[in-house]
Amino acid sequence: MSTDDLSRKGQDILHIVGKAKEFTEELLKENERLRFKIASLEASGGGQMADDRVKTLDRRVHELEDKLAEVEARYRKVEEENKEFADRYIEIEEQNNNLANLYVASYQLHSTLDFKEVVRIVQEIVINLIGAEVFAVYLFDGNSQDLAVAASEGLPPSAFPKCSLGTGPLGKAVASTETTCWDTARSDDLRQPIVCIPLAIQKRPIGAIAIYSLLQQKNGFTALDHELFTLLGGHAATAIFAARLYSQSERKLNTIQGFIDLLTK
Repeated sequence: MSTDDLSRKGQDILHIVGKAKEFTEELLKENERLRFKIASLEASGGGQMADDRVKTLDRRVHELEDKLAEVEARYRKVEEENKEFADRYIEIEEQNNNLANLYVASYQLHSTLDFKEVVRIVQEIVINLIGAEVFAVYLFDGNSQDLAVAASEGLPPSAFPKCSLGTGPLGKAVASTETTCWDTARSDDLRQPIVCIPLAIQKRPIGAIAIYSLLQQKNGFTALDHELFTLLGGHAATAIFAARLYSQSERKLNTIQGFIDLLTK
């Protein structure tokens, strides 16, 4: 169902609620008028005819009271539907906002081949969209199995320990190439993050994002966070890998060009 359909449905519900309210007010007025008539007849007397009219009016009052109860029940039902509609509308708005955030994050990651810029974009996504306070971006140190900190937030890179693939909580999580969440809101032990997002290309790890604490206003992880974990695990890995290759090729090209210039002088 589109946003326009939901908006039209909301207007219809509000129209029904307004009509129900008007009808309820009319019933209350009619009920009061009939009760006044009954009281007047009872006070003035009038014999059998008056008794018959009193009984007729009394039945009419009961019928109106039954209708009023029915209208109130329908009104409560419409109120419940209206609340469900409002909750659904908010949920769809949140989903649309989440999709927009995911699109922007994905676009930014692939908007440059500058290695430092790509890492900076990864940091911004982790801070602004996930809400991490202390985290580190780990990448493999050369051709070894050791992970070194390429960038960090909340603490200097030197504060975070190195680790090896398959060793310790972080190394094992990276080796699995699956995002791992530990049941905690904060970790003061830098050997034990609360979340590890392996950066992998075709199940081949090239690094990881280790989150150690969240911002104060962040209570936990949402569905969007888990979508971002998946996006970072694949798209960030691809962007970082491509930027690294481009940087290496640029350096080699400059070296070759410098060597050619020396030979041709």
